[in-house]
Amino acid sequence: MKKHIVCLGDSNTHGYCADPMDCADGGDRFNENERWPRVLEKLLGEDYLVLEEGLSGRTTVFPDPLHEGMPALDVAYPILMSHEPVDLLIIMLGTNDTKDRLGMNAACIALGLGRLVDKCRSVPCWGKHEPNILVICPPHIGRELKDPCMGSSCAEKSEELAKYMEPAATARGCAFLDAQGLAEFNKVDYMHLTRKGHADLAAKLAQLVPGLV
Repeated sequence: MKKHIVCLGDSNTHGYCADPMDCADGGDRFNENERWPRVLEKLLGEDYLVLEEGLSGRTTVFPDPLHEGMPALDVAYPILMSHEPVDLLIIMLGTNDTKDRLGMNAACIALGLGRLVDKCRSVPCWGKHEPNILVICPPHIGRELKDPCMGSSCAEKSEELAKYMEPAATARGCAFLDAQGLAEFNKVDYMHLTRKGHADLAAKLAQLVPGLV
């Protein structure tokens, strides 16, 4: 059986493209040759199956009053069990948690991440080995963002996420990667990966993942 890598994330895992000129198909989602999980699978080779579990708007644990089903905590069990045995879970969340309407600061978002990790570790999806999780802190939201639905403080909060997320992750035995400066956001909405950003993230993970599984 191939090694199963589950990628649990938000729109940047789903592949939302804010700039149609940056997308080969000219749409609002990068295609299978552009999204980082798909690129990662190709780079890792035939011994790996990389499974996409991305949802636009997804948070770690915080309900969104405008959209149902957003907390990853609520779906962690069925997602992980549907792909068991899981050899590695990659979590890249936090961008949506910074929305002003959710009322959370970076420290609270990291607490939410910790709770999500604890839940994922408890799911009996890991086969014969111990829970194996890589937490990725997303790149910073650009301060140029002008989105009333995100709010005025989301960029500042996103800049503080890594310093709280890293200890929350490592205390639970997770590997950690800060994607700031590694995977670029576009200059349209300042919070979604470019095609190059997807490729760069996949390339970095292709170097990192074999040492984790």
